[in-house]
Amino acid sequence: HTASKPAWLWVVLPLWLSSAKVSSLIERISDPKDLKKLLRTRNNVLVLYSKSEAAAENHLRLLSTVAQAVKGQGTICWVDCGDAESRKLCKKMKVDLSPKDKKVELFHYQDGAFHTEYNRAVTFKSIVAFLKDPKGPPLWEEDPGAKDVVHLDSEKDFRRLLKKEEKPLLIMFYAPWCSMCKRMMPHFQKAATQLRGHAVLAGMNVYSSEFENIKEEYSVRGFPTICYFEKGRFLFQYDNYGSTGGAPAGPEGRRTPWADEGGSVYHLTDEDFDQFVKEHSSVLVMFHAPWCGHCKKMKPEFEKAAEALHGEADSSGVLAAVDATVNKALAERFHISEFPTLKYFKNGEKYAVPVLRTKKKFLEWMQNPEAPPPPEPTWEEQQTSVLHLVGDNFRETLKKKKHTLVMFYAPWCPHCKKVIPHFTAAADAFKDDRKIACAAVDCVKDKNQDLCQQEAVKGYPTFHYYYYGKFTEKYDSDRTELGFTNYIRALREGDHERLGKKKEEL
Repeated sequence: HTASKPAWLWVVLPLWLSSAKVSSLIERISDPKDLKKLLRTRNNVLVLYSKSEAAAENHLRLLSTVAQAVKGQGTICWVDCGDAESRKLCKKMKVDLSPKDKKVELFHYQDGAFHTEYNRAVTFKSIVAFLKDPKGPPLWEEDPGAKDVVHLDSEKDFRRLLKKEEKPLLIMFYAPWCSMCKRMMPHFQKAATQLRGHAVLAGMNVYSSEFENIKEEYSVRGFPTICYFEKGRFLFQYDNYGSTGGAPAGPEGRRTPWADEGGSVYHLTDEDFDQFVKEHSSVLVMFHAPWCGHCKKMKPEFEKAAEALHGEADSSGVLAAVDATVNKALAERFHISEFPTLKYFKNGEKYAVPVLRTKKKFLEWMQNPEAPPPPEPTWEEQQTSVLHLVGDNFRETLKKKKHTLVMFYAPWCPHCKKVIPHFTAAADAFKDDRKIACAAVDCVKDKNQDLCQQEAVKGYPTFHYYYYGKFTEKYDSDRTELGFTNYIRALREGDHERLGKKKEEL
């Protein structure tokens, strides 16, 4: 027989203490000195002030899961203002919980000072997003008007939706900082409400480097990119939206697949490709996508060349096409990341092809295929003065240099490609100065993704200046050799303070 617990025990031990374990990652503070020290040593702190222990119950349960998710990026503390010792602290921090309906306050502190009162949605996703980017915009789903938009958080969510959704599906791939996306969101969510029951409109923030696969697969080269799907099959990028928005008109402008149009080009699939290149000794293959503008321009020329080869008595080969959005196994196997892409097969062996765009060039190539040029070396493979860093050697390398300018980039990014020669030239200019370095971090690499997130890289390229390994400021001047060299020279000459003042004046 077990004695029943006396009623007073539940008063002393509030329900939340007995039913839900508060994470050890949440620091309970009652001494003003402890809070002062914490704010001095941590730069991203969310403090829960509560009227009593019982009033904090629900928030503590939620914040315990949040603390786990932001471990290493943010700190969560709790102050019980009902506790005699903590009352002074709450008063000092200007926390007013006297109104009857006010049970808790959430205050955020950044770099040792009060930043803002947390007034966004009190949900796991919203608080995590806030702590990962305290000055960033609220999540799209926090807008009550976006309730009919399906919000996708992960590649798993995305694949699951494609698999199960029977209705036509329009997905907007966006970045939270993109102004065009922000302008479009109200129209997109209005369309989601208008088309409810007939079509599904979904939104997915893919700016993070963890979504490189999706961006490559659907050729997301800018934001927003809107893709149209039916029964899990990608049909085309939707670009028929005006500045005023309005409901997207579903599969407007749907095209007849090229394979169904007839002609002299052979259309190959995942199933018959290998057999075809085995049976034909000379094949030029165009990998294309139905929505791609450059493919559309090239198609008539490709068809004319195929027809000319078809009519030859002693034909020098055949032309074939593969819709890479449908035949994904082939696209993956041949690393197709942009459209159109040409590949040449001689007796089943694959060769690289130069840029060919006209009937004349296609025929010339087929009559005399050149020796394949060696592949272009990547930036990292080239011999330059740029230090290419990865997550595990980043801090150690930077600590050894007085001044380091770091370029965070993605190999596919057009702006990065444009700036690489300028940044490389600037690195060469200072190669003899052992205190100065120009470094680069490829954010697409798995081992760099955490680093790029920690360094708050939100777009490519991003340039940060470090002084003996400590982040000092973001570089946002000219992305030219002269811009980089002038900036580094000013640092070297100890003119950094004047440089800062000049920027303020501008």
